[in-house]
Amino acid sequence: MKRVVLLGGGHAHAYVLRMLIGEPLHDARLTLVTPTDRHTYSGMLPGLVAGHYAVDDVQIDVARLAAAANVEFVRAEVSGLDADQRRVTLANGETLAYDFASLNLGSLPSTAAVPGSEMHALAAKPFERFLEGWRDLLARSESAPLALALVGAGAAGVELAMAIAYRLTMLGRRGDVALYSDRPMFSGALARRVRAALARSGVQLLEPEAVTRIEPGGVVVTRAGRSRYDAVIWTAGAAPLPWLRATGLDTDAVGFVQVDDTLRSTSHPEVFAVGDCATLRDHPHPKSGVYAVRHGDFLARNLRYALAEVPLHRYRPQHRALALLSCGARTAIADWSGWTAEGEWVWRWKDWIDRRWIRRFML
Repeated sequence: MKRVVLLGGGHAHAYVLRMLIGEPLHDARLTLVTPTDRHTYSGMLPGLVAGHYAVDDVQIDVARLAAAANVEFVRAEVSGLDADQRRVTLANGETLAYDFASLNLGSLPSTAAVPGSEMHALAAKPFERFLEGWRDLLARSESAPLALALVGAGAAGVELAMAIAYRLTMLGRRGDVALYSDRPMFSGALARRVRAALARSGVQLLEPEAVTRIEPGGVVVTRAGRSRYDAVIWTAGAAPLPWLRATGLDTDAVGFVQVDDTLRSTSHPEVFAVGDCATLRDHPHPKSGVYAVRHGDFLARNLRYALAEVPLHRYRPQHRALALLSCGARTAIADWSGWTAEGEWVWRWKDWIDRRWIRRFML
């Protein structure tokens, strides 16, 4: 009986659990370790913040999926892994031995380069913790305006900034929403559409404006001076979980687990890694939910093949990915390799795609 440990309840592992319900793995004992019963789908998070969705619309009940798939569910944080000893350590001190392990642990916002950002800003990840902080912000002086700064103008920062501005307007407490970026994150027609959408939403785009420090009380420091906000939300970059470097697994220069095109560790083939916590050695791609969702399909098959000791399938990331950016209100921007479009119909398209995907996990 092989012991398989799934670490993290992200998009890819949710997909694996769903596949196991219909096609169980025989001669294997599976355990899912994740700190929360439910996983928030990243594609619908801005819509939740904007008020278009309820929490139940955007979360996957991974505990329920695990039960349906006959997978043991352990509600705990992972604090370490010894790849040579094939042992996982949990934050409560308990350990789990494994024959195969799969890591779907996500990433953290990259705060290391900016003093004070980890301590004095609300990180956009992990999503469940961010949502707690967002609810606390809305509960402050319920009728008063809020002045908020977001740092990092990639897709996540842009969507969250417009979602927040829209939600505050709908609540009748429109405040100042500023979006800081140290460099342009988009180009061409997409950049023009994003800047126009931010302006229509009332979001002040400060670009390029490198943040050099975050101070207590919501103070953002740049070379141009200091600005005070009610809160700072950090969406910039992606950083690995700090303990990954100590696992003995090969990592890339930043610290993400390095995998080959079967999604297995390049140093320990009994360990798989998917989603944001992994870097494909030969085919690196952006850390995005678009790719994490595709990882799930390949992981489900390759775990089965690894247990059966047959050749694994090789994953090739798509060269082009459709980007759909929500704009606060029920409008969105689409980008496909330079072709762009915008409007309410794009929002309906995105909403249909997102709802169809998450329905797969509703039991």
